[in-house]
Amino acid sequence: MGARRLGRELALQMLYALDMNPWEEHPAIPREPDAATKSYESLDFAEELVKGVREKREEIDSKIAGKSKNWSIARMSRVDLNILRLAIFELLFRADIPRNVTINEAVEIAKKFGTEDSPAFVNGILDEVAAGMDGEKSSETVSGE
Repeated sequence: MGARRLGRELALQMLYALDMNPWEEHPAIPREPDAATKSYESLDFAEELVKGVREKREEIDSKIAGKSKNWSIARMSRVDLNILRLAIFELLFRADIPRNVTINEAVEIAKKFGTEDSPAFVNGILDEVAAGMDGEKSSETVSGE
């Protein structure tokens, strides 16, 4: 598994932990690589994603709400929602990551962590968000890069 895929999976787990324990200021992020995390690159990427999603959560959730038909954010699986948050953050604010890579990674992570229906749900929302973009990612970057 690549460092960025692992970073995305770690970020998903951190965001899920924050949803389940909102009183925590920051999820516990291991700072020493071990067999599960493999590298500082994965940890750093995970931290960048979590920080970016937290900073842009209102905008990201607005995109999700605007593109999800018959599903309010409150009704969504926390796993699916956080996969969407990560991917939409990448789509909007990470010009260095191609759209197709972001969407494919999100679908693969949904297969691993979500339900049987998660990959199609995630893919559908992300396709809608990507189709609504004007061809350019935001020139704004999130701190830490």
